[in-house]
Amino acid sequence: MAKQGTATKRPRRERGSLNPEDIVAGAFELAEEISIDNLSMPLLGKHLGVGVTSIYWYFRKKEELLNAMTDRALRQYAFETPFIEAEDWRETLRKHAQTMRQTFLGNPILCDLILIRSALSEKAARLGGKQTERVIASLVEAGFSLEDAVETYSRVQLHVHGLVVLQRLSDKNRELSPESTAYYENVIIDPETTPLLAQAAAKGYHSGAPDDRNFEHGLDSILDHATRLLSGENHTQKKSTTARRATRSATTKTSKPRTRTATK
Repeated sequence: MAKQGTATKRPRRERGSLNPEDIVAGAFELAEEISIDNLSMPLLGKHLGVGVTSIYWYFRKKEELLNAMTDRALRQYAFETPFIEAEDWRETLRKHAQTMRQTFLGNPILCDLILIRSALSEKAARLGGKQTERVIASLVEAGFSLEDAVETYSRVQLHVHGLVVLQRLSDKNRELSPESTAYYENVIIDPETTPLLAQAAAKGYHSGAPDDRNFEHGLDSILDHATRLLSGENHTQKKSTTARRATRSATTKTSKPRTRTATK
């Protein structure tokens, strides 16, 4: 459990020995102990063995420090997440999604900075855009239309991020209150009143749980749909629908409006 408002005090540093990189590195160390939510400039100063004014010299407020931490976190995230290869797009996209999820689950600070914290610096936003651009480019190279490539990767991102955030929020609640349970754990399953759910639970199926089984099932569904898109099945359906709409539109335009005969 993250500690509330405590930090290990280091020996006093020599004057002038502090730099922004040391501050950011120390902030990550402290956040591992007390969480991003409890991180503060005074506690960070104590952790680094410097006066808090030394930190304010480089970062005027906590928001600027969090931006710098997010920049570093995104660089780490981009480095750890494998690229998508056009010639083997399905399996490499699967590995990309799996590694993305494992990276966030294995590093709560990374998750809090990138997924839960809403603000991003311009540098971080550009880095995220460049990474997404590379994935889209690989999918387009694999044969996807630009629209299908964007929609496919968007679904993968939403699936991964959504399940990771649900798990992280559940973990954060447990940090605050060890007795608390996740929403999907509060569902009462009784063999008499909910026999189907009871049978499913006995086989390891849990409705709404962000677990491995539900993650892989959802990912398979996204990849299966993407495979159909690439095979042309959905393209044919879209062309047929577009043709029908064009025909209806042309018929409407050429049809003459009815006129009423005046009665005397």
